[in-house]
Amino acid sequence: MSERRFEVTRDGHVATVVLAGPGGKPVMDAAFFAELGSTFAELDRDDDVRAIVVTGSGGNFSFGLDLGEAASTFGRMGEASGAGARAEFLDLIREWQATLTAVASCRKPTVAAIEGWCVGGGIDLAAACDVRISTADAKFSVREAKMAIVADLGSLQRLVGVIGDGHLRELALTADDIDATRALAIGLVNSTYDGADALREAAAGLAGRMAANSPLVLRGIKDVLDAERGPRVEAGLRYVAVWNSAFLLSDDLGEAMTSFMERRPPRFTGR
Repeated sequence: MSERRFEVTRDGHVATVVLAGPGGKPVMDAAFFAELGSTFAELDRDDDVRAIVVTGSGGNFSFGLDLGEAASTFGRMGEASGAGARAEFLDLIREWQATLTAVASCRKPTVAAIEGWCVGGGIDLAAACDVRISTADAKFSVREAKMAIVADLGSLQRLVGVIGDGHLRELALTADDIDATRALAIGLVNSTYDGADALREAAAGLAGRMAANSPLVLRGIKDVLDAERGPRVEAGLRYVAVWNSAFLLSDDLGEAMTSFMERRPPRFTGR
């Protein structure tokens, strides 16, 4: 049996989804995306589950995309030419976007409990949840610009309604790391806690209070709140998928991957 990327536990009406990448490393590979969608589809169908906590393992929430696997995928697609290769890349981006949308569109309330690093795709996943809380020592980064990538899995679309346009532009355009104090100040997280145990207790309590309400009403609240956001987010996701299928496979992307492996600053040329 292949190694699973998630562990799901249940306590009453609250399910907890624990993220674990290949070998326990908190990164998002192809298996992660495939399992994420199926995991949330199953939880969405389960009438006994009324709220969901999403958390990491090993002291971190997520380092984002598995860059080793991504470099191989991008390299293979970059070697191909013609519209067919671009269409294949567009399909891949849309497939990955759909797995994050499965989290955002889940009819059950979701709480992201963030410990340690939450980077790149980790931010996309956290943004797809209804509420975010963290440990006081958590670190956050919309990191894609440093990797010569336009973030394309939902953070640019969903975070504007969470932290506002100005803060989102600053985080996305600089790709800076921020600490939990800044994240709390701009509304990226609702509250912070001293240590992992306190975070898990708070997340379970928050999800439990949600789960105590009428499941029909919880579904209705999410449906009403998403009536405006959903179409706007989907339009943005479609646009960025087309943009990246056209422009992501650049010389700058290759330089970003090489410099990351060589542990040096990248030298971007805009090509």
